[in-house]
Amino acid sequence: MSGRRFGGVLAPITTPFDPATGDVRPGALRQNITLLLEAGLDGIVVAGSTGEAPLLDADEQRRLVACARDAVPRDRWLFAGTGAESTREAVARSRAAAVAGADAVLVRPPGYFAAALTPAALVDYFRAVGDACPVPVLVYNIPKYTHLAIAPAVLEQLAAHPNILGVKDSSGDVKNLGAYRAAVPEWLVFVGSGSLFYAALELGCDGGILALACFAARRCVDLFAAFRAGDRARAEALQQPLIPLNKAIVSELGAAGVKAAMDAVGLTGGPVRAPLPALAPADRERVVRLLTPGD
Repeated sequence: MSGRRFGGVLAPITTPFDPATGDVRPGALRQNITLLLEAGLDGIVVAGSTGEAPLLDADEQRRLVACARDAVPRDRWLFAGTGAESTREAVARSRAAAVAGADAVLVRPPGYFAAALTPAALVDYFRAVGDACPVPVLVYNIPKYTHLAIAPAVLEQLAAHPNILGVKDSSGDVKNLGAYRAAVPEWLVFVGSGSLFYAALELGCDGGILALACFAARRCVDLFAAFRAGDRARAEALQQPLIPLNKAIVSELGAAGVKAAMDAVGLTGGPVRAPLPALAPADRERVVRLLTPGD
């Protein structure tokens, strides 16, 4: 795979848990990956926000990567979320993911001490991971959960690092996405919001890492293909029905909503891990209704 540029549509896959024991279900993970890749996805991300990464221990994350690598052929991408609260732990998780087979790591900033982290401290954090990790590093901006927004100027300071190659922006703000694209023109830029996928492609982004693709993979793939083929009108038309779907399921209901949507389309979603609350029956019914007409 060396020499081929990362890009396209990737699903930040959910982590399936056994309803009785709470343990990770490797077989269900592999089956979900196989079915999603058959829908045309370019790759899979494990241990991201949608994968409930903060609720997984380090060994579970490492085993998730190894399990996923068994199901993701070498002509598709496998990324792993590896950010942590300490630089030391982020480095350790990034190295472990690389050894287990990840093609790249997606590194969120620390969140607990967010208010104390200066731009310089963030630059040091990402540089340390980039220095130590044997596979490429992507910066992950997810202020909804980390309570820390990574400024475009931080990306500019990281741009010269030979092993930091890109950024995923899950701010949901198209202006921020555009600022990222302008700040690091040579970098890969992935959008994390399914509602902004078409807009991101218009801005010159390389693809999307979309929770929406966990249950509407073919529709995301078709949008990307239409755009790449130069059919902007079709791509934009395909985006429109995905916006309310993304808002109601991904934005409003989070991992529990995505898992319910996967259950509704024949994949294995299952329960979320405590302390995340189970989806209310009314919300589960709403998810099913949203997916029934078009899917």
